[in-house]
Amino acid sequence: MGLLDAILGRSKPVRPDLDQLFAVPSAALTLQAATGFTPTGRGSVCFAGVEGGGFARLQEDVRELLDADTERGGIPVEFSRDAYGYTWLLATHPADDTAGLVNDLHAVNTMLQDGGFGPHLLCSLIGFRDTKSTDGRSLALVYLYKRGTFYPFAPLPGGAEKRDNQLELQVRGTLGDDLRVEKDLSRWFPVWGAPGL
Repeated sequence: MGLLDAILGRSKPVRPDLDQLFAVPSAALTLQAATGFTPTGRGSVCFAGVEGGGFARLQEDVRELLDADTERGGIPVEFSRDAYGYTWLLATHPADDTAGLVNDLHAVNTMLQDGGFGPHLLCSLIGFRDTKSTDGRSLALVYLYKRGTFYPFAPLPGGAEKRDNQLELQVRGTLGDDLRVEKDLSRWFPVWGAPGL
């Protein structure tokens, strides 16, 4: 960053660090011990869709890679589109295979980034459930691609699009040593209805 950038208040964007995703399995153990939330085995990647043959081929390559184990009982990936026009890829693994799920999410992000579609990547999330609760409380650890940070997202049960802010702050404190948590709370965007949550 040059002197002129400093004077004008401009800064270089943070380079994505996809390897941060590999910290999630150990963070999941910390989260389970501290809060009772356990991995669901479901995770997703969100990206802005792009028209054209190159992107369609890349999407098929991603599907082919992640569906390679379906003959051995693996669950096929699912693509969906949300109300805002973003595309979601949902990957599912056994609940005790957080490392395998993270590997798949990392592979998707890397393939899109290396294919020149990195600017279209928005976030990845890993789903958790409260095993002690009877009301189906859920939680997601959301990785912001462009920031290289995580934040917790905890919707309240019932579908009223309200968040459990107290739980989110508790998770931030719990995982502060395990993950690079996003400090700017205004970037803790809600991901209502996200696949994998």
